[in-house]
Amino acid sequence: MKLRFAPYWYDRFPQRRRPAYPRQRSNIESRVAIVGGGLTGCACASALAAARIPVVLLEAERIGTGATGGAVGLAREDFELSFTRTAAAYGLRAARTLWQSMRRASLDFPAALRRLDIKCDLSPEDLLDIAPAGEPTRRARREYEARRQAGFDHSWATGAQLAREAGVTAGGGIRTRGAALDPYRASVGLAAAAAARGAAIFEHSPVRRLQSRGKGVDVVTRNGVVHADWVIVANTASIPDLRALRRHLHPRHGYAVITAQLPAAIRKQVGARSASLRDWSAPPHLLRWLKDDRVLFAGADQPPVSSRLERQTLVQRSGQLMYELSLLYPAISGTQAEWGWSFGFDDTIDGLPYIGPHRNFPHHLFALGLGRHGESAAWLAARLLLRHIEEQPAKGDDLFGFARILRAH
Repeated sequence: MKLRFAPYWYDRFPQRRRPAYPRQRSNIESRVAIVGGGLTGCACASALAAARIPVVLLEAERIGTGATGGAVGLAREDFELSFTRTAAAYGLRAARTLWQSMRRASLDFPAALRRLDIKCDLSPEDLLDIAPAGEPTRRARREYEARRQAGFDHSWATGAQLAREAGVTAGGGIRTRGAALDPYRASVGLAAAAAARGAAIFEHSPVRRLQSRGKGVDVVTRNGVVHADWVIVANTASIPDLRALRRHLHPRHGYAVITAQLPAAIRKQVGARSASLRDWSAPPHLLRWLKDDRVLFAGADQPPVSSRLERQTLVQRSGQLMYELSLLYPAISGTQAEWGWSFGFDDTIDGLPYIGPHRNFPHHLFALGLGRHGESAAWLAARLLLRHIEEQPAKGDDLFGFARILRAH
């Protein structure tokens, strides 16, 4: 079977139905400009347009085809950084506030997708954090106890329960609730909802410069300028004017594969397939069962490679992921990968996303470092940034911004 080098979600969407938006070709006045047309940018555009705030969204390529097209597609209620590490860095009260915000977003985002009638294969799906027996299980149990004491209703799964439900050998794990979705369909659906409410959306319009002026900012593209009061930066692109932020971010490439359809004999050996899995590797792997009896398996993160080595590295990483998948599920050994792709994202220096303002950029708002935290982080960013623009911040919003780094150090 020949490996298809394309993100699964985008590749399987009928080409004739893929939305197309014009290039930005003139000077425009708007209250807000958004740089980046992935899930986060589209969620921000939808939220702002629903609040009747004039907004322009600029995407360098096509809506939803960057990191969003390569995402796993899980709206989670937890961060990639553990609760215990969050509390150690910022204190128990701040950690509780951060995690409560993420949990609300994990509930609100699916509700918003249903309310907007966006067809993105949305369904409830638990996530099981599985830990090998021994010290990893003891650490996982301490993490679970810390979450329970902080008021989160996560549950503990024993090794026996994991064997029955997920067909894996592990010492134990933490169960959290969430939702599974098609991230590409969700992003184009949100973009369509924004456009229906008056948002201006442009594709193939890469941003070259962000120039602050008096009471606003000029967003300079290849063919024009958007004059805005605010700009929301919601992508991982390297814009020269933002080079001062690079010390806060660590660019990474993640990789994912999707297997060929599993035959019935293998499906019987891998448990109920009712929950997604995340292991305690560093970096972790994420596994999601798809409705067409395939497995999505992501991980093998590493620093970015040169464009000359991208295809070679993708082939190597795809093989590595299939091998690591077979260690988790020996029955899958020998199954071939049908899709394989890479996606760029940024890690942050403290393992949490940056959402909000920066003191050195008076007209900029940022939604950076969201890639490792699941799709509900996009909705969290959209709601938080909307509150900032409307000057109605909620308690704890400042904890998501760059100020928390300065406060902790």
